[in-house]
Amino acid sequence: MAADDRPYKNTVAVLATMHGKERVIAPVLKEGLGLIVGLAMSVDTDTFGTFSRDVERTGSPLDAARAKIGAGFEYAPYTRVGLASEGSFGPHPHIPFLALGRELVLLIDRERGLELTGHFASPETNYGHAVVSDMEAAAAFAQRSKFPEHGLIVMGCVDETPAPGLALFKDVIDHATLEKAVGQVVAKCGAAFVEADMRAHRNPTRMRAIERAASDLVRRFRSQCPACAHPGFDVTERITGLPCEWCGEPTHVTRAEVLACQACDYRIERPATSATTADPGRCESCNP
Repeated sequence: MAADDRPYKNTVAVLATMHGKERVIAPVLKEGLGLIVGLAMSVDTDTFGTFSRDVERTGSPLDAARAKIGAGFEYAPYTRVGLASEGSFGPHPHIPFLALGRELVLLIDRERGLELTGHFASPETNYGHAVVSDMEAAAAFAQRSKFPEHGLIVMGCVDETPAPGLALFKDVIDHATLEKAVGQVVAKCGAAFVEADMRAHRNPTRMRAIERAASDLVRRFRSQCPACAHPGFDVTERITGLPCEWCGEPTHVTRAEVLACQACDYRIERPATSATTADPGRCESCNP
């Protein structure tokens, strides 16, 4: 991409992060949009919620990202563009026993009144936890979690639920620290709650997902509305109902996508697939 094609060439954006996310966000946004990313050095993003549960996140991931950008603008009051990233992890909504990681990277241009979000979701995550009563069980979980390349968090445990108020060890990045933390927590609580550290600087898998979300942000920015050329013309709705190949009844398979503009009322509907019918295996009538 030529430098002249970058809409924010030499524009400074403030990023609120404590966990090294600039390492993957800054190169993508400089290459794709021309942004020069600077850090809001004094902003404690842990105040908006922590994965270790010592500070609960209130609201949605998007709410948290907006709050981080607000803090970044307070740090750099004359900056036009703010950036933030937020992740969430939990069970896959459709595949039992599989975890799903979701990442968003938010851009707010307060001069243009623009808010755009890049997304990436994938089951390729080491998100998980184990309740352990000895080092052998902790070591087995650590191996599954790609430790020590990926960090762990060890905390107190009551009735097999996490209790960070009783004990909390972050930055567990080597076997000696893991053994010490597990030993102390088990001695105090009878068991330890050990989980993957999902903070970006302790989780290379998550860092790669954040990079993908930043790339999606660039893609969305460059998708302009055909009517008004506003950035972010993208899919806002997916319509199910592709008919079954056997019985013709509507299925839950997506048949169309709706693309809409944030700035004007322009929207279009396009087919989501080249197929005209759905596999009968996806039909509740033919395959109940």
